[in-house]
Amino acid sequence: MKSYLAAAVQMTSVPDLAKNLTQAEELIDLAVRQGAEVVGLPENFSFLGDEAAKVAQADAIAQESEKFLKTMAQRYQITLLGGGFPIPVGNGKVYNSALLIGPDGQELARYEKVHLFDVDLPDGNTYKESAAVLAGIKLPSVTPSKDYGNLGLSVCYDVRFPELYRHLSQMGAEVLFVPAAFTAYTGKDHWQILLQARAIENTCYVIAPAQTGKHNTMRQSHGHALIIDPWGTILADAGDQPGVAIASIEPSRIEQVRRQMPSLQHRVFL
Repeated sequence: MKSYLAAAVQMTSVPDLAKNLTQAEELIDLAVRQGAEVVGLPENFSFLGDEAAKVAQADAIAQESEKFLKTMAQRYQITLLGGGFPIPVGNGKVYNSALLIGPDGQELARYEKVHLFDVDLPDGNTYKESAAVLAGIKLPSVTPSKDYGNLGLSVCYDVRFPELYRHLSQMGAEVLFVPAAFTAYTGKDHWQILLQARAIENTCYVIAPAQTGKHNTMRQSHGHALIIDPWGTILADAGDQPGVAIASIEPSRIEQVRRQMPSLQHRVFL
């Protein structure tokens, strides 16, 4: 593993596939021009609209999203995460799938989101992701990279389930991806602190791309795409506008924190 720059992209996706992919390409280009070699796109990067529209267009979204990720990774010679897009599984449902692509355009890892966002929030909004999305049944794997370290995948609501990240750290993860479309209501109180907790308890870097702003009349995302170091220090914050959070991922920092705070070695209940 070498030192490298990583970017967490922040978007305002809408129910328009072509418009979203154009926005994503512009932000990938911005990140690469600033030196990023690993780039993460948020959950719902290619489409964010009502569930019925997503399911109706799922075939096109899935095909175009995967083609886009492979093309961008090859064009810019980066490792690129598509943080969540629908892939049809039949019966009117989709997987919410994250896809990690290498610089040669080949798939490195795929993860179907396990924890689905079915909640009634105090602000009056109700979300029922399971109405259109089928939960994955497999824990994410860790993808080893000689240059970029051991990479672990997750998606959004997963961040509230620390056992998933402990699994990843037990499998050797050094960098955790948490692409998200966190609601504005929950994000203001929980987003940053949950991400810092996952970084601290697993002594890993966290790269958290995010959605921001208003996507339609009902849905608004919190923003604040973050990169956090293994001590829990926030290295980069994209604020509340579309853009990128960029920071250096340092193997020496992982080694230092794990030497000074060897909590992973002190676990009693495995």
